[in-house]
Amino acid sequence: MVPDMLKPILLFAAALCTGLSLDADVLRLKGNASVSGAILAEKPDQVIVDLGYTVLTVPRTAILTMGKAEAAETKTPSPAGSESAPGPAKNGLFKNATGLDSERSVRELVNQLGQSVVQVRTPSGLGSGFFLNEDGFLITNFHVIESETQISVEVYHLKGGQLERHSYKQVRIVAMNKFADLALLRIEDKDAPKFAPVVLGDADSMAVGERVFAIGSPMGLERTVTEGILSTKTRQMQGELYLQTTAQINPGNSGGPLFNMRGEVIGVTNMKMTFSEGLGFAIPIEAVKYFLTHRDAYSYDNDNPSNPYRYLEPPSRIQKPEK
Repeated sequence: MVPDMLKPILLFAAALCTGLSLDADVLRLKGNASVSGAILAEKPDQVIVDLGYTVLTVPRTAILTMGKAEAAETKTPSPAGSESAPGPAKNGLFKNATGLDSERSVRELVNQLGQSVVQVRTPSGLGSGFFLNEDGFLITNFHVIESETQISVEVYHLKGGQLERHSYKQVRIVAMNKFADLALLRIEDKDAPKFAPVVLGDADSMAVGERVFAIGSPMGLERTVTEGILSTKTRQMQGELYLQTTAQINPGNSGGPLFNMRGEVIGVTNMKMTFSEGLGFAIPIEAVKYFLTHRDAYSYDNDNPSNPYRYLEPPSRIQKPEK
């Protein structure tokens, strides 16, 4: 078994690092886990590995084997279970990018993606989201729906060349992860049509300085598009890695998609630096795929120990002893 103190670190490392150099050192660990990076030092009781964005100390008792990466491992499978091959993911919930689309202008892409981005409303506020498939499954931030069960989703359907807004009120919480700030919802209105989904891309393949854009409803200003560049892919905040972008992100953008210039989602926008401009942040799409593929572990169920809400039974009345 992998020591408990290492589990969250290894899980986080695996979720965010998919590329593997042939020169990298690979440590096979107990519990069917592995770590790849540059070995900085080997001690009798531990091995110190440089992961690129942090340094990890691995106890020798947790290591099964050590060696160089093989040619067949030039790309490590994402823990999200998403296949590198083109087409829909095996679970059918979302579709991966084929990698064959060419870059286009923001103007062209916005017209194509207009129906895929939605507003998520609750009694206490609003945020954004986007469809994963035609059946009404959509992603938003956990903090957008936190402590709420009355949720509505406003969708923009294309009719006659114009986008018409329609509000759906039968919305179910499918899964949520408070710590990753992600929530999976589903529209269950009887007369709901097929929805226009997005394609999930690959943030790891992006280069710093590439152009990106966001669609959302900042401050309630629906259908707002902001463009910028990818400032960094490894901005560490509170133990998590985020994509940093100059595309303007404001309250109301939360849960919306961050696109590359092929129209693929590479992140979910969730925060900005207060009292500053051009410092927006997004959850990398690799972490989103991991959440989606393991959604059963985060299902919205009071019997689920990972459920962030705990509804306790009311205390029973105290029975007075008979005289």
